[in-house]
Amino acid sequence: MRALLICPEFPLSFWSFQRCSALMGAKTSLPPLGLLTVAALLPAEWELRLADLNTGGMKGEDWQWADVILLSSMYIQKEGFLALVREGKQRGKTVVAGGPYPTSLPEEALAAGCDFVVRGEGENTIPLLLQAMRAGRTGVIESQEKPDLTTSPIPRFDLLRINDYAHLAIQTTRGCPFDCEFCDVVSLFGRRLRHKTPGQVIAELENLRRLGATGNVFFCDDNFIGSKKYARELLQELLLWSDSRGAPFVFQTQASVDLGQDLAMIDLMTEANLGNVFIGLESPDVTALNISGKYHNIRNPLLESVNNIKRNGMTVMGSFIFGLDGETQGVGQRICAFMEQAAIPIAMLGLLQVPPNSKLAKRLKKEGRLRSDVLPDWGGTFGAMNYHPDRPEAEILQEYLDAWEYLYEPSRFLGRAYRFYLDMRPTRRALAAANQKPPPGRDLPDRKMSWRKGFYEILGFIKILWWHGISLPSRLQFWEQLLGMWRQNPSRIKSYLMACAMSLDLINMRGIVREKVTAIAQGRRKEVEGEQP
Repeated sequence: MRALLICPEFPLSFWSFQRCSALMGAKTSLPPLGLLTVAALLPAEWELRLADLNTGGMKGEDWQWADVILLSSMYIQKEGFLALVREGKQRGKTVVAGGPYPTSLPEEALAAGCDFVVRGEGENTIPLLLQAMRAGRTGVIESQEKPDLTTSPIPRFDLLRINDYAHLAIQTTRGCPFDCEFCDVVSLFGRRLRHKTPGQVIAELENLRRLGATGNVFFCDDNFIGSKKYARELLQELLLWSDSRGAPFVFQTQASVDLGQDLAMIDLMTEANLGNVFIGLESPDVTALNISGKYHNIRNPLLESVNNIKRNGMTVMGSFIFGLDGETQGVGQRICAFMEQAAIPIAMLGLLQVPPNSKLAKRLKKEGRLRSDVLPDWGGTFGAMNYHPDRPEAEILQEYLDAWEYLYEPSRFLGRAYRFYLDMRPTRRALAAANQKPPPGRDLPDRKMSWRKGFYEILGFIKILWWHGISLPSRLQFWEQLLGMWRQNPSRIKSYLMACAMSLDLINMRGIVREKVTAIAQGRRKEVEGEQP
């Protein structure tokens, strides 16, 4: 059997970071980890090919070669996914679909022509799929049980062109102990946190290292500290392995904001070269957080938690949602004020999209507030809201647009980035040097850099200097800040410049947000006028 595994293209969103990826010599940000895991679960005798449409187009010979097409799709990939399903069927192929979108809305995948829709996690559904294929049955394949991740194989990283990706990805846990109303993680993976053994995680990293990978690895868990006991065990093993291999990787992850109240955990994470964390801050309005069930964001002051993470050596990327029930007029200004106060350089700003099967979807459906006439933008960056909010939609859209304009105006962005990294403690190596102690082996170790990586680091540095130091009106501020970083906290210059690289996508995206959100607002205004007697 010859299987072609296809990852549909991701449309433009906050997460695209196309310019930043190009600076690193990559074509896209992250690989399709779900498909790589599925590939490892398929029979060893099958021939496999991976086609990631985010790194290049597909050739007709790929379609012709394949006996079966396996597609995985997130919500944001819906349109590309459905087009691929239709093309696969037109070419007479057996089409199998899985991932969050087909799992949540299997009827849409079946209507497009899928022979099989695999709902849930591959470890216990792929065997059922193979049985159905042998028996000649089609339709929905699912299991009510959540798999034990200690049975999960090493993903087929060998199917990747490693250099196509700015970051590589592994998953250590599934599930989340929290149950935020607007999130569908619990409906997909459950509240009970399941995890791989530390040995499994190390084996995946070792596999990547042997394939020649170095640099950035993203732990794509929904909440890395969902089980702090497990996180500590994993980090201790990671430290030992990293030391023995010359620390080939730098890590990023996602975590809940209560990380900011656990200084020992922050210290352990940074010691293991885990230096960047994405945190769902969501809203400065306590009522909105309460209604959403985001109680862990209320227990301690958000600003205190963010400052603790920052000052102890980790970069924070935040997330804010516009349109939550319970937020009041001016929330956009309050989000901007919090960003300035915490000096967070980058945060995802999203218009709320209600995921199917979430607690919020069930409540809003009961209240008659879900909209069937709106095609959602599951990336949340510039799509119409698929529900009726509890305050004027035009007001929400304007505040959202104003926040994008304010936060990613180049001078304001630079000011936040400068304050953030000045306030961060120096790296462990810099602290050791200042105290005349031997440098820690695992912190920015001396290791050979490939000519390719070295070339793109130099080229990227030159481009950042050109864009921020010459092209933009804030160029004088950039040079003053770069000099200030060199004088006051030189070990954090690289982090500061990395933030500057990421900002290039977001500064450019302001215009796209302005265009699309203005069109949405005008369209809604015409709809409302048409509904009036």
